[in-house]
Amino acid sequence: MQPTWLATMPAASSLVVGVAFTAAVAVAVAAAVARRAWRHRGLRLPPGPPGWPVVGNLLQVVFAGKPFIHYIRDLRREYGPIVKLQMGVRTLVVISSAELVHEALVEKGREFATRPAESPIRSIFSSGKFTVNSAVYGPEWRSLRRNMVSGMLSAARLREFRPARLRAMERFVARVRAEAAASRDGASVWVLRNVRFAMFCVLLDMTFGLLDLDEELVVRVDAVMKRVVLAVAARIDDYLPFLRPFLWRQHRQAVALRREQIDTVLPLINRRRAIVRGMRAGSPPDPAVAAPYSYLDSLLDLRVEGRDAVPTDEELVTLCAEMINGGTDTTATAIEWAMARVMDNPSIQARLHGEIMQRVGDARPVDDRDTEGMPYLQAFVKELLRKHPPTYFALSHAAVEPGSKLAGYDVPVDANLDIFLPTISEDPKLWERPTEFDPDRFLAGGETADITGSAGVRMIPFSAGRRICPGVGMGTAHIALMVARMVQAFEWRAHPSQPPLDFEDKVEFTVVMKRPLLAMVTPRKLSF
Repeated sequence: MQPTWLATMPAASSLVVGVAFTAAVAVAVAAAVARRAWRHRGLRLPPGPPGWPVVGNLLQVVFAGKPFIHYIRDLRREYGPIVKLQMGVRTLVVISSAELVHEALVEKGREFATRPAESPIRSIFSSGKFTVNSAVYGPEWRSLRRNMVSGMLSAARLREFRPARLRAMERFVARVRAEAAASRDGASVWVLRNVRFAMFCVLLDMTFGLLDLDEELVVRVDAVMKRVVLAVAARIDDYLPFLRPFLWRQHRQAVALRREQIDTVLPLINRRRAIVRGMRAGSPPDPAVAAPYSYLDSLLDLRVEGRDAVPTDEELVTLCAEMINGGTDTTATAIEWAMARVMDNPSIQARLHGEIMQRVGDARPVDDRDTEGMPYLQAFVKELLRKHPPTYFALSHAAVEPGSKLAGYDVPVDANLDIFLPTISEDPKLWERPTEFDPDRFLAGGETADITGSAGVRMIPFSAGRRICPGVGMGTAHIALMVARMVQAFEWRAHPSQPPLDFEDKVEFTVVMKRPLLAMVTPRKLSF
């Protein structure tokens, strides 16, 4: 399909226009190749496979016949723990050892603390990199991150949001019971679909503090957010930007989706804004309608260093969406893997349930204050994040200034520095029996795991250093609470249609089970 501006040209001149357009593309390609060669002139770049003119290694990756994560493993065996790939106009430097990650994110944390350039599509949804995850390293990023931590993710704030988590857990248990009862065998439930909905409800509640949202609206907001996540995935024109004129339809669809996202989320923002105005005027909200505090409250009057104005409505949509999307799929994916491990090993489920009974019994729901004092549950969560990190790559870093080096190699300022996580948590030099799933390794007298990487890089499911995910505390707390509540409320076992459990994975937005987990549940007898 040709662009509309070509379709409307007179037929007699179409050949001339086509030749001119082709020539323009050729010039753009030649210019891009020349610019890249000039920028990298004299640099000692990391080793990597030889590429083709213009496209570099892009076609080798596309036609490798295997997932990118397996292609990277092959390159690591051939070239070592630092590899360069030339993906069209983008240079990727991939590191995959604990030593190199520590050098990049801890020892030289400031040098590699920024993010690479964004594609036009991604920039539409990030309001021009106005998010904590995407912002360029500097005053704006510091302001946004500081507010996110103080307004949502600090230990004190997380305690304030305890009612939101309890509401979501009750909703989740009721939903699972209803789905199981409605199934043919009276016991079947899809794990990821239900835990993802529960996590979305928690974050929607924490972000907007609106307690009377019906399920139909929640599902509609969730659907839009899912489509946004898919829309910002890497595309061919991210690597070959001269193809963008041919992909005008996709750009137009992204603009339309952004408009739909704004139209869907902005009414929630305006509702909360009116509630905040009332509270400031001395009118407390109806406790059945609104929570006393939400993350959005901290954003309404946010002053970002270097800017005179508070965030616009569109920027508020972006910041709220970042919080919701960042904590939904990553946590839900981890919990699906957790329940697969629980069902695969009955002794794990029995130990988790026994610890819950010892701590709270069956007289009340387990909550996050209880989970903090459950050593086996905490060990289980650590082992889960070691063996099944929600993503295989940390968010891309970039050098702040020219002259940065890793392992003695130059890392250009226009390069993506990508961190491949599995080879670290699978390294037999760092772990005993790294291929086994064994929570006992983290109990007293066993191995240690600082998941922040500050005490040494052994497993960093939330990255490390200055750009570590600020939601590390919230994420681990939500995983522990959800697993505990699921095991307290139900006995879980593998569905007869899925013997044996398949632990093969695939990469979507996160690393999910290749075969979605279908479970059989039996409600436990509880006194509440």
